Amino acid sequence: MRATAVRRTVLTASAVALTLAVTACGGGDQDGGSGGDDKAKGGAAEKPAAKALTAAELEKRIVATADLKDHKVQEPGTDDVFDPASLTVDRAECEPVARVLSALPAGDPAASAQRLVVQESAASKKGMPSMEELAEMTEEEAKEATIDSLDITKTMTSLWSYDADGADQALGTLRAAGEKCAKGFAMTIDGEKQQVTKVAGEKLTAGEDAVAWTVAAKTDEDPVETKVVVFRTGTTLAGFSSFNIAAISRGEAYEQPTAVIGAQEAKLAR
Repeated sequence: MRATAVRRTVLTASAVALTLAVTACGGGDQDGGSGGDDKAKGGAAEKPAAKALTAAELEKRIVATADLKDHKVQEPGTDDVFDPASLTVDRAECEPVARVLSALPAGDPAASAQRLVVQESAASKKGMPSMEELAEMTEEEAKEATIDSLDITKTMTSLWSYDADGADQALGTLRAAGEKCAKGFAMTIDGEKQQVTKVAGEKLTAGEDAVAWTVAAKTDEDPVETKVVVFRTGTTLAGFSSFNIAAISRGEAYEQPTAVIGAQEAKLAR
């Protein structure tokens, strides 16, 4: 399966408020008279607009191999990412879902960083059976051994940072889009047509706020399921688009990449 199944999911934002109060009083005159003016000054400083993290700051905060046991973290290759200009959606209100499904940014972030996180099962590490090994297997055994070699979970992990309340707004837009587009929509990305058949919400707690879905789609009649999560920490959104080829091939359910999500949440909170 092509990297089309590696969808991004997006994430994060929040605002920081600062309040300052200053009070000053004036005393009476030198002869003890009461003619002195009492003065009181007070007030709160205006809330400064929250600042987006820079690209360099996001690079320091995105997950690395050292943050995850039994996972490989690498820079995504050209085959792993999509050109945003290649995305079209038949329903405009569903574009936010299509974007994070494809690991494209939610909204218009000021900065971003991205990694591909790969988790291989013990069976997949053995690789494809040799021709000699396959020759000694039944057809069903050969099929299962081949699928076992594809038991790899790939999670495109993204950080997007926004000024002011941009992250909060982007996450709210995503949540509304997921509800409006729960029954599906059609999209084309990188020239490949896909029919999203269902956007099913899932319960997941991460960051200060989060959305999580299982997105079911058909590509050339082959069913595909992608796990999508976006959570917010401060002015940053963290997005995850994850799939497992073996689970897709067998039509099996698989879990959200909670280890990756947890590691990214912890690193953003530092």
